[in-house]
Amino acid sequence: MVIADRPTSAGHGSPAAALAAALAEPVLERDESEVDALTLGRRIRDRRLARGMTLGALAAAIDRAPSQVSAIENGKREPRLSMLRTIALALGTTADELLRPDAPSERAALEIAVERAMRGPVFDTLGLEPFRVAKSMSDATLQTILALHDEITRLHRERAATPEEARRANAQLRAEMRARDNYYEELEREASQLLEAVGHAGGPLSNQLVADMASHLGFSLHYVGDLPHSTRSVTDKRNGRIYLPTSQSPSRDSRSPILQAISSHLLGHAEPASYREFLRQRIETNYLTAAILLPEADAVRFLTEAKNLRRISMEDLRDAFAVSYETAAHRFTNLATARLGIPVHFTKVHESGTIIKAYENDRVRFPSDALGAIEGTTMCRNWTARTVFDVEDRFSPWYQYTDTPAGTFWCTSRIEKAKEGEYSVSVGVPFEHVKWFRGRETPHRAVSRCPDPACCQAPAGLAEKWADASWPAARTPTSLLAALPTGTFPGVDQTEVFQFLEAHAPRT
Repeated sequence: MVIADRPTSAGHGSPAAALAAALAEPVLERDESEVDALTLGRRIRDRRLARGMTLGALAAAIDRAPSQVSAIENGKREPRLSMLRTIALALGTTADELLRPDAPSERAALEIAVERAMRGPVFDTLGLEPFRVAKSMSDATLQTILALHDEITRLHRERAATPEEARRANAQLRAEMRARDNYYEELEREASQLLEAVGHAGGPLSNQLVADMASHLGFSLHYVGDLPHSTRSVTDKRNGRIYLPTSQSPSRDSRSPILQAISSHLLGHAEPASYREFLRQRIETNYLTAAILLPEADAVRFLTEAKNLRRISMEDLRDAFAVSYETAAHRFTNLATARLGIPVHFTKVHESGTIIKAYENDRVRFPSDALGAIEGTTMCRNWTARTVFDVEDRFSPWYQYTDTPAGTFWCTSRIEKAKEGEYSVSVGVPFEHVKWFRGRETPHRAVSRCPDPACCQAPAGLAEKWADASWPAARTPTSLLAALPTGTFPGVDQTEVFQFLEAHAPRT
């Protein structure tokens, strides 16, 4: 997660904070066929002026006060249908014509946009008084006002994309995943259809078949040495090209970036308009990639046999499909409950103890904040995901039972490396389901009383000795204070991407 750079003056009750909150509220999309009061009023005024009628003349024709007609034309009052028909008759037109959703002219569209801006949260929260849009105001003046308004809105939306928004979105998506047992039938179907299209006959997915998938979807693969540093791949949708780095990380599966690009294309992803949409797209892309690498039918067959023999193992699943341990563990959570009837939990924890990813549908309790978000919190020091870092044997899986207030859980964990450091990947189940797994005979056992604050606190004597005599300097991630999003794709330099595409586009 990244933290938006807020102005220091934006306190809890400040105008800037109120504006950010207002702009962060969900926006209800207006039906294109629905006309608003401002547009209706402008169409009435435009028709009246075209017929050479004064405001008073129209008011007299419909037996209403001029002030009432003025309120209608200014969009401050919506007439009933019966009155609208009377107005239309007086203007020599129809109610349907007046209810058209488009503005009567480009100038009217500008005026409507400015009026709408003045009635929105920016003017209100900043204490700006609305003004009358006079005929003497040039189009350039109105366009400048709109441009300034839109930029203020953009900046506040950007500042509103704080950890609070991101963590709330994460918590909501995790609740959805839990409700579905982390199984997405529609994505399984997409994976199955693509595998069938390229003639996959089972077993590990070869690099050639991955290339065949790209070709089947109309893409060619291009390996380059100057891929933008902020990207794993870049897709040129216009020319049907997927650009990939010539150098691959030893810890990363070379097939994954291709499959992730293919998955985004298959799922019809557009540029994300919100952090929630960005996270959802990432979940869908990663799911579909794993479903292609470990096809459902083959993986379920393999796991069912292992369950019958009571020796389910993440290492065996990893080796059978030639994927990373993390991919195998994550894929297991997709299939464990829906296809094997086993509730499960999963964590990815940095060596610092920070939870990077987590999922559960088995009653386990992870630490969380007030928003219900888990990522970014600290895992209990007694959990398998933490104790595995103290194990000398890094080549064998680490198994452990953990007794908690919510019951006893068994976990299997392994350490993997990344440029950010080491992290553990763990899969666990409640005690009653451990009978299906290899490693159930482990003697390792721990007790976790978290979220009881006393569980992970330093011993009293140690805390008293060093509490006032220590000052640790945190290793702050470079993205910690970055605004989110800086573009439509968080963390991606759009200018760099566009320049890269222009440089590599085929010349005609």
